[in-house]
Amino acid sequence: MWIQFLLIVAVVLLAAFMMRRTGADSHLAIRRILLGLFVFAAVLSILFPQWLTWVASLIGVGRGTDLLLYALVIMFLAFVYTQYRRNLALQREITLLARKTALLEATGREERTAEDDEGTTRSR
Repeated sequence: MWIQFLLIVAVVLLAAFMMRRTGADSHLAIRRILLGLFVFAAVLSILFPQWLTWVASLIGVGRGTDLLLYALVIMFLAFVYTQYRRNLALQREITLLARKTALLEATGREERTAEDDEGTTRSR
């Protein structure tokens, strides 16, 4: 009984942590709905382990643990894909920022060089 309580608390706390806003996330509603469904399924699986076996037999999977493993593999692949997309977006932003910084520094150097040349010409 205690392990069920601890597992449910852990799932709910993890879900609350994952649902917090992380900035400009365009898929926040979808993520919250899916996470809510996951929490619901996780709590049911903790309270009624035979439920997972029943769902697995309906789908045609041998055991509930096998179904859980397949679901976790799919979730892991989805996570890897979203992290890959996020990493690409961050790399593009870093590249753009580096280009802008280089252009600003080059423009600043040209202005300073032009000012130095004017100052040298005036002093002669």
